[in-house]
Amino acid sequence: MKNQFKRFVGVLCLLVTVAVVITAFVSCGNKQESLNGAQTDAQTVSEKKTVYVTVTDDRGEKTEFTIETDKRTLREALESINLVQGEESEYGLYVKVVNGITADYDKDGAYWAFYKDKELLNTGVDSTFISDKDNYEIVYTK
Repeated sequence: MKNQFKRFVGVLCLLVTVAVVITAFVSCGNKQESLNGAQTDAQTVSEKKTVYVTVTDDRGEKTEFTIETDKRTLREALESINLVQGEESEYGLYVKVVNGITADYDKDGAYWAFYKDKELLNTGVDSTFISDKDNYEIVYTK
């Protein structure tokens, strides 16, 4: 009787272990969750992407940029062409300079607002993952 119980417990442990391993492989798959909750194909994260950025400066003039990149985040893409500069904060990069123009909130309440497809981003540039053909707008705002 004891041997049967030990064998049953051993088989049960083996089955649980196999189930956990299978679940881990299935859940990993080809998907990766980004910081903002969106699902992204892991294979496309490092592929070349074309991202379009329009900067509206303090005079209302627009300058368009096309960024060809294999970067993952908006920050990495913008920094790859030296388009933005700023200060590190506990939330990531606080963008103060875009295309050589400084927005100084402490001085006059000016800041850079970031939009994707005409909607204000609710994530920072560090946690905004980019995809091919994304359209962004960076607007000097007071």
